[in-house]
Amino acid sequence: MRTRQTPHPISPTGLGVTGRLLDCEAALQEGVAALARLDPVMARLVAEGAVPALRKRPPGFEGLAGIVVSQQISTASAAAIWGRLTAALPDLTAGALAAAPDDVLRGAGLSAPKIRTLRAAAAAVVGGDLPLDALHGRPADEAHRLMVSVHGIGPWTADVYLLFCLGHPDAFPAGDLALQEAARLADGQETRPSAAALTARAEAWRPWRGVAAKVLWAYYRVAKARDGAPLAS
Repeated sequence: MRTRQTPHPISPTGLGVTGRLLDCEAALQEGVAALARLDPVMARLVAEGAVPALRKRPPGFEGLAGIVVSQQISTASAAAIWGRLTAALPDLTAGALAAAPDDVLRGAGLSAPKIRTLRAAAAAVVGGDLPLDALHGRPADEAHRLMVSVHGIGPWTADVYLLFCLGHPDAFPAGDLALQEAARLADGQETRPSAAALTARAEAWRPWRGVAAKVLWAYYRVAKARDGAPLAS
């Protein structure tokens, strides 16, 4: 998958008190240090080796399409489909996707639900209802609501886009199973928290919930490696 990046201006209003995007290692480390001050649990996780990775995806429609393509299939399958899709549509913009015939999209290996989602997203971008390039300047909750208003874009897709494609420091995909399991382990609970419970727990991490997600993902890998358990796919 291509990793083309475009710079974003920073909106202190949209990004809250952080005033910056997670677009470089220095910003990520600033967030980690702030989290450690906000919550001793986060400080402990980092001390135990939960070092988060920056991990960026392309912004704009290309990045969103990549997230949709990769959902609920293996990494290898997603890479194969993405390769065929970008070969058929080298300039993967919303306009190009909207104009592509269904047989081209099916030929790339996309399922009917994913084609519907991509077409709905493309129509929203082209029509101005989903300003992907401007979402970085909005509060995470507002940007999330705008994205999930598009047919087929669910909460996880919206938050992963905001966090990895735009580097929004406060985006938090509470429905992610690995995050839920990491939170269970971190807090010493017997059962995995629901998305709603984890959302409530994450209130303590504002305005750095996106960094908290990265720390939890890192801790999940540390904990599973320590226990000798396989990582969830």
